[in-house]
Amino acid sequence: MKNNFPNLETDRLCLRKVTPDDAKDVYAYLSDIEVVKHMGLDPYLSPEHVLEEINWYQSIFEETTGIRWGITLKNSNTVIGSCGFLNWKQKHYKAEIGYELSKTHWGQGIAGEALEAVIKYGFNHLNLERIEALIEPLNISSQKLVEKKGFTREGLLRHYEFTSGKFDDLYMYSILKGDLFKEK
Repeated sequence: MKNNFPNLETDRLCLRKVTPDDAKDVYAYLSDIEVVKHMGLDPYLSPEHVLEEINWYQSIFEETTGIRWGITLKNSNTVIGSCGFLNWKQKHYKAEIGYELSKTHWGQGIAGEALEAVIKYGFNHLNLERIEALIEPLNISSQKLVEKKGFTREGLLRHYEFTSGKFDDLYMYSILKGDLFKEK
């Protein structure tokens, strides 16, 4: 995985590497308080500040601790969100999944489509057995999304993170490789 960044395609989406050329697109949604309020981030103040996020995407890929794709519509090269893995522990066959999407694209099934492609990639190409999602209790839409994709809520992690000047409780969700093949 280290040298060749994999592109993923779905019916409507292309998931690709985010580059510094995408900073204005990424800034457009990461500067929106509604998008970042459940991410443990303050809204970004400029496209230049977003370069830190884009550099982080590159570093986790190079260090093989994660991979983050930019979400684009097939008819456009504009990055409208991202989805991918962080805290990838190859030794333990697990990773955490994260995602966000521009508010103008909410409610269209785009996040679910991207999430499904990334989950399948994780199980089929990264040899994952377990994928975790950590979600704030007030982020009901994200909880519904992962539950729809087959994740199980395992419990509440109290004061799990300190972000934006406060301690955050997070729900732990997971999906196992075998869960994809269960009868629904």
